[in-house]
Amino acid sequence: MARKSIHGEWSSRWIFILAATGSAVGLGNIWKFPYMAGENGGGAFVLIYLACIVLLGIPVMMAEVLIGRRGRQSPVNTMITIAKEEGANKHWVWLGWSGVVAGFLILSYYSVIAGWTLAYILESASGTFAGLDGDAVGEVFNTLIASPGQLIFWHSLFMLLTMIVVARGVKEGLEKAIRFLMPALFILLIIMVGYALSTDSFVKGLSFLFTPDFSKITAEGILKAMGQAFFTLSLGMGAIMIYGSYMPHDASIARTSFTVAMADTGVALLAGIAIFPIVFANGLEPGAGPGLVFVTLPIAFGQMPGGVFFGTVFFVLLTFAAWSSSISLIEPFVAWLVENKGMTRNHASILSGIITWVVGLGTVFSFNLWSDVKIFDKTFFDLLDFLTSNIMLPLGGLLIGIFAAWIIKQQSSIEELGMGDGPAYQIWSLLVRYVTPIGVGLIFLKSVGAI
Repeated sequence: MARKSIHGEWSSRWIFILAATGSAVGLGNIWKFPYMAGENGGGAFVLIYLACIVLLGIPVMMAEVLIGRRGRQSPVNTMITIAKEEGANKHWVWLGWSGVVAGFLILSYYSVIAGWTLAYILESASGTFAGLDGDAVGEVFNTLIASPGQLIFWHSLFMLLTMIVVARGVKEGLEKAIRFLMPALFILLIIMVGYALSTDSFVKGLSFLFTPDFSKITAEGILKAMGQAFFTLSLGMGAIMIYGSYMPHDASIARTSFTVAMADTGVALLAGIAIFPIVFANGLEPGAGPGLVFVTLPIAFGQMPGGVFFGTVFFVLLTFAAWSSSISLIEPFVAWLVENKGMTRNHASILSGIITWVVGLGTVFSFNLWSDVKIFDKTFFDLLDFLTSNIMLPLGGLLIGIFAAWIIKQQSSIEELGMGDGPAYQIWSLLVRYVTPIGVGLIFLKSVGAI
């Protein structure tokens, strides 16, 4: 294909791997995957999760990268172009729009949560958590989210950091940031794992995470593994599609997708190896979500030797993970503005950043001023989270697989994947045609409470 992206191209396959891994690795990797593994059979859950990565995650990622690289434009314009080339219905454009809107909405609340990590860097570095018990640390967190002024400040700072990177373009912005953020993230993780090794509870933490307990494996646990395998790779939100549009044409989509999936899983496992020995060493119970990251762990950091240093390192790590994800979430919208509205990269970034920031205020206020305002019995934040995570992403991933396997002609997909029509292609085609639609369909039905 002679088509080239007007936005530029990654300088190598490895930069794409770093970028896609950065998009996939986010706040959820640091706490959600390790906790889910520990509560759902440990090593048994990990094995099921890895199987789901192979059967669901990698095939859909290959499909999304294939579509992105073939179109070489924003997800919206890519879907318009490819649907026309393949003689498909023009309404497939809505799949592109779904990804752009999902990424935009996710970033609007993701930025607020990431702002908490920025605030906690300062709190940890200043020794705020030293010697505090659970109630005192809980009060620090409650004071933060109860203050609209503080949340707006940190939300604004994080959005500014994100848009500065995006405004500089593919080579000077995204690529340079990824070259720094991803190695730094791995180094910080290794530092945390190194500390965990020195604790008396390191073996207990490994046991919690990896000991197979097949008695805990239930249908619900398998669905959780499927859902985590799908969501952890940032599928269905336009990020992988736009990053794929910057991918060099001679890079292998299959090998690259596999490498990204394994790197993403590796980060999640390293996070669990780092976190749980610290939790157990301080006699704390592992909890899910914000409770673990913003209440339980600060208690541990406040009680352990070197807690100020390691606590600060941990929240810097969280910030880097969030930052590398956020730049991929807004990129599809910025690319569309440049392509369709004739904007410069700077103007498109400023406009998209302002709009995202304004929508994010709804999430800020849902923790305080609007905490009693419910839409369908959900706060503004809960509604956005439900709409994107439970409906838009699984539906988007399902349609991406269908489009790549059933709408794009076989010769086109063979040409783009570059692996001929041998056994490897036939296996991918089988998975993405039949297995992943069923799997992602089950994820969707579970997400909306139908099963």
